[in-house]
Amino acid sequence: MMKSLTGALVAVAVAVLAVPAIVAPARASEAVAMLSPFAANMAVSGSTSTPVGYARFCEELPRECDNGNGKAGRVVVNEAEFLQLKQVNDEVNRRIQPMTDLDHYGEVERWTFAEDGYGDCEEYVLVKRRELIGLGWPPETLLITVVRDKKNAGHAVLTVVTDRGDLILDNQEAPILLWHETGYRFVKRQAQGNPNHWVSLGDVLAPATVGRAR
Repeated sequence: MMKSLTGALVAVAVAVLAVPAIVAPARASEAVAMLSPFAANMAVSGSTSTPVGYARFCEELPRECDNGNGKAGRVVVNEAEFLQLKQVNDEVNRRIQPMTDLDHYGEVERWTFAEDGYGDCEEYVLVKRRELIGLGWPPETLLITVVRDKKNAGHAVLTVVTDRGDLILDNQEAPILLWHETGYRFVKRQAQGNPNHWVSLGDVLAPATVGRAR
């Protein structure tokens, strides 16, 4: 029976006695042990619309939405890199307290960096992406992604494009899963190398908002 990525990584984590607080991501040229026999990356199709909340976020903070570096590719992930992803995911999920945009700002959709410690799904994603870039992760592999969650509501997650498959960092689920393990319907995400360009992921029923807090 084929082992899941998460199961293999749990075994790795148990075997590791001590991990540095901050671990530099591996270079793409480094050889690493295979962590999973299944490493699927999502197939993307043509261009699609930019989420209205992201467009407004870029108007207010244009330096956070530059034209990108034009690169694509997948980041190499070994045990240390996965543990760093988990550390960032868990820490941001703890730090930000869930609150919808309507309760927080009196608006249906507003994307921010949750500087006051409150936010909904897109705040978790924006902060995780910013922190991982600050730790040296290639920005073209960290993609804001719109999905429909298990309740069919609009939701935002962070996709990390890796050599082991597309990993999903989420505030609704604690484990880091491969995209096809989440149970979500994937709608669209940022294009690699151009964060202002969005591409379709197959589910044509795009949600009007992506504002669930949990």
